Amino acid sequence: MSSLLANVDWSEIAQAALDTLTMLGGSLVFTLVIGLPLGIWLFLASPGQLLERPRLYATLSVIVNILRSLPFVILLIVMIPLTVLLIGTSIGVGGAIPPLVAGAAPFFARLVENVLREVDRGVVEASQSMGATTRQIILHVLLPEALPGLIGAATVTTVALVGYTAMSGVIGGGGLGDLAVRYGYQRFQTDVMAVTVVLLLVLVQCLQSAGDRLVRRFTRK
Repeated sequence: MSSLLANVDWSEIAQAALDTLTMLGGSLVFTLVIGLPLGIWLFLASPGQLLERPRLYATLSVIVNILRSLPFVILLIVMIPLTVLLIGTSIGVGGAIPPLVAGAAPFFARLVENVLREVDRGVVEASQSMGATTRQIILHVLLPEALPGLIGAATVTTVALVGYTAMSGVIGGGGLGDLAVRYGYQRFQTDVMAVTVVLLLVLVQCLQSAGDRLVRRFTRK
């Protein structure tokens, strides 16, 4: 086993892992900041909800569906001009973050919408009967009641982002995916490919386990 890994540059592996964590952390923050409000608006504007707006809901749904339906590799390429405009480059860690957010935020928003639909309608109606405003219902009823589901949605999105970061290596996005493409695919160094795969699997498992623990902690018994 040690002979198989003798040619692995562990310093480069460490830097690639750090780049992956940086991409994941940066894109996750923007995904949550954009996706959560978008998901709330999708829920509120949908038919039969507090702020029913059919046209707004239809518009938001079309945007979300378009971004969700594009394969991420294609989205990476399509967004290159916009990424260069925003970041100044389309490669490296910084260049990967805009398409990561564009791919993950709509996905998270739709999950948020579905989670909020699961909140007991009676609790919302009771709050309305007591004179609560829409803002109060969102902050003190919907979000607290849906918290375990929202944490689960964030966990699913985070795991998906790990896969997206790996795919960003196709256009030189950096991280473990880029390392796997350059060494494992282009140079046929299967040892490097194996290490990157194992590290990605470990990262996904750790993230999923942490998310599951948080869901159990905040689930009301």
